Amino acid sequence: MRFGEVTVIPVNGHGPEDVVVDGEGRIYAGVDDGRILRLSPDGRRIDVIADTGGRPLGLELYGEDELLICDARAGLLVVPLAGGSPSVLATSALGLDFVFCNNAAVASDGTIYFTDSSRRFGIDNWRDDLIEQTGGGRLLRRSPDGTIDLLLDGLQFANGVALAPDESFVAVAETGAFSVSRVRLSDGHRDVLVEDLWGFPDNISTGSDGLIWITQASPRVAALDVVRRLPAFLRAGVRALPTSLQPRPGREVGVLGVTADGKVEHELRGEIPGWHMLVGVREWQGKLYFGSLEEDAIAVTATLG
Repeated sequence: MRFGEVTVIPVNGHGPEDVVVDGEGRIYAGVDDGRILRLSPDGRRIDVIADTGGRPLGLELYGEDELLICDARAGLLVVPLAGGSPSVLATSALGLDFVFCNNAAVASDGTIYFTDSSRRFGIDNWRDDLIEQTGGGRLLRRSPDGTIDLLLDGLQFANGVALAPDESFVAVAETGAFSVSRVRLSDGHRDVLVEDLWGFPDNISTGSDGLIWITQASPRVAALDVVRRLPAFLRAGVRALPTSLQPRPGREVGVLGVTADGKVEHELRGEIPGWHMLVGVREWQGKLYFGSLEEDAIAVTATLG
């Protein structure tokens, strides 16, 4: 199914990577200069509520009056929704500093499930992890008392995180494996939610409709599959090339809305005129709100049928 009517809303900043919507319909996004923005429901008013000094990525509502921020440079942060200075919740876990804190989901009791995408490559070199297939991504859990434990290790660029509507499992996207796994929280059992995706999965989220929404930022790149099979010294040569000469993503984007057992209820795929690299998704009151890694705007669909 094609996207249909999509409204593009400028945000006065570059790369609003993720989006979250509060109970009043206000939209929050973080841009690449570190600012956290709050947009009025119609997008006409934009307030800066915080500056992380880093690179904010995944956002989640945290309790009644705070915003949780996964910052690729500064770690796991919280800031008041009313605005203020961010507080640091964590910058390391299990003896390892975060290299690429990326996305999160928050349980009803305040437990935070979040990803550290790579042990080797940070935000400035995210393409390198996809080339090298380092398998250094982690899915972590921070309990309300501040302790952090490991749920999954060895992930191929650990990315988006979402909880089942009944919080029975946590789902995590592996961008480098074109799949989304789920971990049953009762016993830690891991299985597949969706796999063999046509595009690169990025952020995921649980909608007010009870579906798990999965972004696909761009189609698979055939040249990247070739590069991954090259000897290490040749892969390093590709990584050293200017970005313009490396395998590049296409402009087609997509989202899936799937049930807790992986059944696809909604699939949108195609190009959005003047807008690409769809990496964040949030369903709220029947509309989808999209974030982008490369644009200066968010995008909003009409109400889903």
